[in-house]
Amino acid sequence: MFNIKNTFIAGLVRAKISWAQEGEDLILERLFGKNITDGFYVDIGAHHPYRFSNTYRFYRRGWSGINVDALPGTAKLFHSKRPRDITVECGVADKSSSLTYHVFNEPALNTFSLEEANKKNVTPYRIIKTLQIPVRPLVDILDEHLPENTIIDFMSVDVEGFDYQVILSNDWIKYRPKIVLVELLRADIKDFLNVPIYQLLIKNNYNLLAKTMNTAFFIADEARF
Repeated sequence: MFNIKNTFIAGLVRAKISWAQEGEDLILERLFGKNITDGFYVDIGAHHPYRFSNTYRFYRRGWSGINVDALPGTAKLFHSKRPRDITVECGVADKSSSLTYHVFNEPALNTFSLEEANKKNVTPYRIIKTLQIPVRPLVDILDEHLPENTIIDFMSVDVEGFDYQVILSNDWIKYRPKIVLVELLRADIKDFLNVPIYQLLIKNNYNLLAKTMNTAFFIADEARF
């Protein structure tokens, strides 16, 4: 006989908690499996050790990686909550300089993109200040901080409208994550052929694998699962 209480309890037992905004970590788990305890990630626009995090699920399993975020104070927080990780407090762009960083009352919306900042500066969200923040190319950050002979299992890029500059700043021959997750805001999948990030990654031998509302997953041609 059907028992709604038992069915509900059984559903809770099978439920999976996602630390990410759109379940990206669950998609990654399906790719990498549940039992890998020694992988390595790179998280650009890491934001917080566990809030809206594509990497925290894997840290809890024994993985480690490099977190990069521009907001002052981020490194101290990550060092406290995720001591195995390497955390770099700076912005990422296609060349070294200082850029204007727009800080919101919701820090997940912080961005170097003036266009994106203006779109999101709408109640209940607002820009509370701007900062001049150093930025570096991703390839330089990896040259300095990636442990020798380390394979990057996946790279997450989520920097609120500045994602193309991050992708552009890597050396895709030297550093080739198996999976690249990148935020593509307001990009309809039927228009992907015209999206610069898509074009750049395809040119570097990555293929579109999956998509959530805002995040696209790309897989390297040579990756095997």
